[in-house]
Amino acid sequence: MEEGKFVLIGDALPEMQVVTTKGPMTLPGDLKGKWFVLFSHPADYTPVCTTEFVAFQKRYDEFRKLNCELVGLSIDQVFSHIKWIDWIKEKIGLEIEFPIIADDMGRVASKLGMIHPNKGTNTVRAVFIVDDKGIVRIIFYYPQELGRNMDEILRAVKGMQISDEKSVAIPAGWPANEIISDHVIVPPPKSVQDAQKRLAEGHECYDWWFCHKKL
Repeated sequence: MEEGKFVLIGDALPEMQVVTTKGPMTLPGDLKGKWFVLFSHPADYTPVCTTEFVAFQKRYDEFRKLNCELVGLSIDQVFSHIKWIDWIKEKIGLEIEFPIIADDMGRVASKLGMIHPNKGTNTVRAVFIVDDKGIVRIIFYYPQELGRNMDEILRAVKGMQISDEKSVAIPAGWPANEIISDHVIVPPPKSVQDAQKRLAEGHECYDWWFCHKKL
């Protein structure tokens, strides 16, 4: 990556050697062939971050069913991560199974644009959804004050995988869209002939440019 240039959607995630609660890792290499969600949090031992980690862990099996791993990150040291997840296990009764990167020098956070100077020196709540080829497919940024909705992150992974597999687009709020319910959107035609064919194929259509179907 060029200095000062952040990773964008469609970029390959740059290779990084990281220290985690599960030992050293190389990203994205060690997760080759898997999707993964790389997410940052402002700091250990903070209430909102604790609620987020519990929410991620409770959905971890659902992510893994999608061949998707979770990787957390903050600029705390690894011993802080270890003691914090011990606290979560002791006080809340939930074991955090996914690795957490200890980015105490801020190298990963700086490379990926996780520190926003106008919001202080801690990492914001960044989310990078990376596919099984190491390509960044979705980026979310949340401020420190607002916890994330993990069901939306899970929905985003499901939606992108379906889009890739079926060559369709995913509507707002899927699978409970206000117009087409759980249907997906058929890509618009690229010629007059394709438009005529589309209407004849039996898809449900509002018009030639807005056709949808059930998976």
